[in-house]
Amino acid sequence: MILPSDDSGPRADIVLPCLDEAAALPGVLARVPRGWRAIVVDNGSTDGSADVARALGATVVHEPRRGFGSACHAGLLASAAEFVCFCDCDGSLDPALLAGFVRRVADGECDLLLGRRRPRERGAWPLHARAGNAALSRMLHRRTGLRLRDLGPLRAGRRADLLALGLTDRRSGYPLQMVVRAADAGLRVAETDVPYLARTGKSKVTGTWLGTWHAVRDMRAVLAEPPVPAGVPQ
Repeated sequence: MILPSDDSGPRADIVLPCLDEAAALPGVLARVPRGWRAIVVDNGSTDGSADVARALGATVVHEPRRGFGSACHAGLLASAAEFVCFCDCDGSLDPALLAGFVRRVADGECDLLLGRRRPRERGAWPLHARAGNAALSRMLHRRTGLRLRDLGPLRAGRRADLLALGLTDRRSGYPLQMVVRAADAGLRVAETDVPYLARTGKSKVTGTWLGTWHAVRDMRAVLAEPPVPAGVPQ
């Protein structure tokens, strides 16, 4: 079952995109704040991830269309709380930290808060992944004026704001598109340091130079998009 880690502050739904993460799920779900709903979006797992998540008390959504963005957006659509958070399901990030994220958004400090990953273990963030992230951060600054040092997957915002962005990317560009369109819409985007640990299992995206290249390619396409007014149907 999902165990408490922090039951203070506003409640939220937390979206956990999942592809073969059965080994990491118990630890991740144990760190979900009390009273929150964990939405595990199974993106075609073959290791029983969905059954593990369901047995531990999570809401399971099945998204057959492969892609990180497909899983994230399916979770966003399935959410119902005022605040929605996102977290990787591989054990590299602590979902308990999102309670503080939501408090800061609810207090009006910002509209979208991202976690800047700070490695705590050797090998947690390979050099090629860091290099790709640094390049994208520079391109993001040129495109939006935002000075972010990371485009981390740990993040929180209001559900209504996120839905109004009309996000369309269904691959690796989804997290970046969220930030770009938030900036275009005038939302206040901020980041805060979070510990980053070695993931459980093999990375599906940034574990190799090729995977990183594909992710950067997807994100470059997002940066080339013209501004889209918030609330425009996609």
